[in-house]
Amino acid sequence: MLDASSAPTVRGLFIGGRWQTTQARFDDFNPSDGSVWAQIPDAGAAETDQVVAAAQAAFADWSARPFQERAHLMLKIAEVWEKRAPDYVAAAQSEGGGWFGKGMFEAGYVPEVFRAAAGLCYHPIGEVMPSEHGKVSQAVRVPMGVIGVISPWNMPGILTSRGFAFPLAAGNTIVLKPSEDTPYAGGLFFAEVLEEAGMPDGVFNVVTCSRDNVADVGDALIDNPLVKGISFTGSTPVGRRIAAKCGAHLKKCCVELGGKDSLIVLDDADMERATSAASFGAFMHQGQICMSVEKVLVHESVYAEFLQQFVSRASRIRTGNVADKSNVNGPLINDRQVARVRAQIEDAVARGAQVALGGGVNGRFVEPTILTHVTPDMDVWRDETFGPVAVVVPFRTDAEAITMSNDTEYGLSSGIITADEQRALAMSQQLETGMCHVNCSSVNDEPHVPFGGTKASGLGRHGGKWSLETFSETRWITLDRGGRPFPPVF
Repeated sequence: MLDASSAPTVRGLFIGGRWQTTQARFDDFNPSDGSVWAQIPDAGAAETDQVVAAAQAAFADWSARPFQERAHLMLKIAEVWEKRAPDYVAAAQSEGGGWFGKGMFEAGYVPEVFRAAAGLCYHPIGEVMPSEHGKVSQAVRVPMGVIGVISPWNMPGILTSRGFAFPLAAGNTIVLKPSEDTPYAGGLFFAEVLEEAGMPDGVFNVVTCSRDNVADVGDALIDNPLVKGISFTGSTPVGRRIAAKCGAHLKKCCVELGGKDSLIVLDDADMERATSAASFGAFMHQGQICMSVEKVLVHESVYAEFLQQFVSRASRIRTGNVADKSNVNGPLINDRQVARVRAQIEDAVARGAQVALGGGVNGRFVEPTILTHVTPDMDVWRDETFGPVAVVVPFRTDAEAITMSNDTEYGLSSGIITADEQRALAMSQQLETGMCHVNCSSVNDEPHVPFGGTKASGLGRHGGKWSLETFSETRWITLDRGGRPFPPVF
């Protein structure tokens, strides 16, 4: 069993139910201390083609299996995952830089994804429609084939399982390419779990690669005609390119991308609830969540009270190596992300923003940071931060808060804190986000819900029956019983 300091035994790529070693390997770093945590197989286009071929070979058998057999396997995966939860938590700490509590949350969440996917197997897969000629006319959903899943590093358990569990349960086969920053927690660990659960050979496959080979592997996966759909969770710039390539191939895709999410605190808000929602939303996993609270918009009448309590609450969050379970604010995932966050803080301060809390950067560790006096000309107002930085800005009217929240190319999630639910629901209808949560943080997810955004935050929806709609095809099938005549000339 792994602990927070030990490394896994990396057996190779997982292709066709077998572990395949590669000569090329790349270093997998622990972001807390910069040490090499593991060495991971570094695949290229040739290995990717091999993985796709294995998934295609398994499709006919898997898609033809009885629905309840697929459901039982999903439940078995959940059971094995729960048994191995401590191993996942250790990997999420050491490889992903996550706080122990964050790893425990993911470890408890993921089995529910597979249980929800099992339940999906029992859902209706079509409907009977009326027919002009008395036919039996059916619209049915059928699996597509091989689905490529490209998963991110920030929540490698939840976001990877969500990406493939529902398409898998629907009868598709999977090729998973995890992030090069979390190739074990987001990829090879899943292969170990599904192998132990008894997944048939070739139904689930994992290909890993270094950052140097990401473009080649990604192109090989998307361009391969045997791959019928792509599930991607990650940054908006990469998502745009993936969606464009899928469009060129007339290939289905579901892309869940970045966000610049707001928490709107109204004048009747409960301050305890408001500040806790802001603190959790902004600083959970160092703000490295697509739906993190990055803008806190506060009614001017309660602005001073909120800011004082928010700063007080956030100042208690400890920063440091997450091998120490008491450190909640761990490292950012890599140096590129640190540079991005530092640049936004420095730009804001240079343009007149004030630091109400934090602002310090020490290696990969960025202190929980709260900025005030932020204006729309600052990078931190427009661009996704993906770090432990929140701006707090006052507003006068609900309409002004809506305009400020919508002032971004993104549209993923949002939150409204108020005692007046009717007022919040009216506001939610004007917010340009795919999700809105009243009296809660913008950071929310459940396995069976439609998760996704608008504008530059993505296309399609993950979760439950919405994943089934994305990763299946609709077929029209009729049974004619002599009711439709043909013209006599024929």
